[in-house]
Amino acid sequence: MLALSPVVRAALLILFSEACFAGIGACVKLTSADASQAQVVFFRNFAALLVMIPWIWHQGPQILRTERWYLHLSRATTGIISMYCFFYVISKLPLAQAMMVLLLSPFIVPLIAHVWLRERTSAITWLGIVLGFAGVFLAIPMHETSSNHGLLAVGLLSACLVAVTKTTIRYMSDTEPAARIVFYFSLLTALISFIPVPMDWHELPASTYMAFAAMGLLAAAGQMAMTQAYALAPASDIGIWTYSSVIFAGLFGYIFWSEAVSLGWFAGVAVIFYAGYITSRQRLF
Repeated sequence: MLALSPVVRAALLILFSEACFAGIGACVKLTSADASQAQVVFFRNFAALLVMIPWIWHQGPQILRTERWYLHLSRATTGIISMYCFFYVISKLPLAQAMMVLLLSPFIVPLIAHVWLRERTSAITWLGIVLGFAGVFLAIPMHETSSNHGLLAVGLLSACLVAVTKTTIRYMSDTEPAARIVFYFSLLTALISFIPVPMDWHELPASTYMAFAAMGLLAAAGQMAMTQAYALAPASDIGIWTYSSVIFAGLFGYIFWSEAVSLGWFAGVAVIFYAGYITSRQRLF
């Protein structure tokens, strides 16, 4: 049997993890038909928390000690608002187009890090940012429906908030290990997102609860595969494959909702892949 190189194995793991993340988006779209947005956001976070508890138990109680509560709370707050925005976009747009909007966040991170963390932003990175935005505009033509303007604005807000959370992780990672960051995000988002649930509760079919459970399992599998991938190979070698989620989203949208993708969508995917390629290869950010 031919042995695969670490880079190839890492790329396959990234593809698997991105398929899981696109599957989460499909579950969100599926549950949006029966559940309120408050329920969708809460159960997505609660399912992730349940998956995290055994991991934290294995890590030991020392992993929970922190003196940077304000950063954990800040990340959870921006994360909750981003989820509300993104889940709303998923419920209104074809899944493939909705996932394209979220892919803007990697291109926004350098802007925030440049202002907040005073990190250097190269000319290649600036070019990648411009191309990333151009790819999204190609994928979601504004002439199709007037409502797309509002949806794009909500999607851009979600992408910006995701970028803020990622920059916050970078800022706190000097003292906070990954397990602590992920656990407190799951715990705080579950607690915060529960607040509006009693006021917006609907009876749900068993299939919706099964979809909520699938979100937690897909999140765990995706995170585990992604973590192992980056342990096998550097991000600059495999980072381009993180954009494959839009391909899986297009496939899921076609299979489950018969959502066709346009030539503009394919062009947008190509532009974003190229933008991701030129920014990840430089190893500067």
